[in-house]
Amino acid sequence: MQSRNRFLDDVSQLMTNAMGVAQGARTEAETAVKSMMDRWLADRDFVTREEFDAVRAMAQKAREENDLLKARIEALEGKPS
Repeated sequence: MQSRNRFLDDVSQLMTNAMGVAQGARTEAETAVKSMMDRWLADRDFVTREEFDAVRAMAQKAREENDLLKARIEALEGKPS
């Protein structure tokens, strides 16, 4: 009976080690894919959502300021819109 328990303990240990190796390989693969995607995106000169939103807000503010200045000029010159 003792040898059978030893065999099961060895198989159990082997499976535990195999799961650890598989988990490590998975983590390494995820890191490699993320790194490749980051490099690919950087090479394409894509902007982040935050950068896009910031430029969009600046453009909106510039349009509003232009509309105000246009209305002011037209009022000073006496021209209707």
